[in-house]
Amino acid sequence: MASDKVTACCQTLIEKNLTISFAESASAGKMCYEFSTVLNSGKILIGGIVCYHSSMKEDLLHIPWGTIEQYSAESAEVTKLMAQNFYRYVGSDICVGLTGLTTPGGSESESKPVGTIFIHIIFGEKQIAKRYEFKGSPESIINQAIDVVADLILMEI
Repeated sequence: MASDKVTACCQTLIEKNLTISFAESASAGKMCYEFSTVLNSGKILIGGIVCYHSSMKEDLLHIPWGTIEQYSAESAEVTKLMAQNFYRYVGSDICVGLTGLTTPGGSESESKPVGTIFIHIIFGEKQIAKRYEFKGSPESIINQAIDVVADLILMEI
């Protein structure tokens, strides 16, 4: 069941007749799923893509070769390109890109620990890019990130 924040976000999107799509990595489709569980979500949810592995980001979302090597798969730069490139193909009013580190074994470092999440949201001509550091289990990190996305969208619309 969707959180109260996701439910409020979806209801506002429905009221404003705005559509949404998702380009996800760390959340592995959970964000799209959470939005889909809200009553009447079919009026707003266009869909999403899960590009967890770097090859999917490059092949399906056309992240330029070398970008991931330069910045890492879990970076603001890659998240921005994921959102922008998916937005071009989907035709939603809002597109959310999300990458990050929910478990060890990625590009974590002292300056980018596990729990770091990058979010990039496109609202037509306006774009919002954010970096967060969450604490907790992988599931908790993802749930916190999804609620932040809902809050950011609500603040903007």
